[in-house]
Amino acid sequence: MLSIAGSELIQIFRNRLVLVTSFVMPVVVSAFFIYQHESFASLGSLGYIAGVVVFTVGAFGLYATTVTTLASRRQNLFLKRLRSTTATDTTILAGLLTPATVIAGVQATAMLSVLGVVSDRPANVPLLAAAVVATMIMLIGLGLATAGLTNSPEHAQVTTLPVSLGVIAVTSWVGLTGTEDLTLLKRALPGGAATELVVDAWNGGVAVADSLVLLAPTLGWVVVALALAARLFRWEPRR
Repeated sequence: MLSIAGSELIQIFRNRLVLVTSFVMPVVVSAFFIYQHESFASLGSLGYIAGVVVFTVGAFGLYATTVTTLASRRQNLFLKRLRSTTATDTTILAGLLTPATVIAGVQATAMLSVLGVVSDRPANVPLLAAAVVATMIMLIGLGLATAGLTNSPEHAQVTTLPVSLGVIAVTSWVGLTGTEDLTLLKRALPGGAATELVVDAWNGGVAVADSLVLLAPTLGWVVVALALAARLFRWEPRR
């Protein structure tokens, strides 16, 4: 797995398009929200800004990269060649996705740390970490499912838009308006419960037991995404 991950990391830094759109852009957007944290906090809260940072990095840095990477490796038959080795399917996918996952995790941690320095620190760091991990797992699952519908890296620019923009929209909706109204709908949407969990973890004032319940909808989306991935994912290009 480590050899596959090392090779994939080199490919990421050689691909300027992936490097800019999937890694530079999320940092720039997150930095803007942090720089203007007082203005955005007046609209929602610091927890809202944290939610936007997590999902910007996750949607564009991890999810989109997952789809692009798998579509590219399938198109050039790299996935097919890897399956002819002794590596298992799980090892192959883990190796290919580890670099993007680690980079996204580092980005999210760094951006949230900066937000904590320039503003108030999060009320519950372990709960925030759990929310970030659950979000990343959910987006990886959705990435695997979307990759099954994506024929090429160019096609990924289209197929990733609904989920990427959708989770960002849900994050803004939940972060700005809360979940007092339309509670079940907001929590059931992908990213809704995770956003509420990030907000609660950062702002505080909510019992930990009540917040942990919010992990259930997010993990539910993980199950749905992995089920779709198992049905849709392909190792070879369509003939």
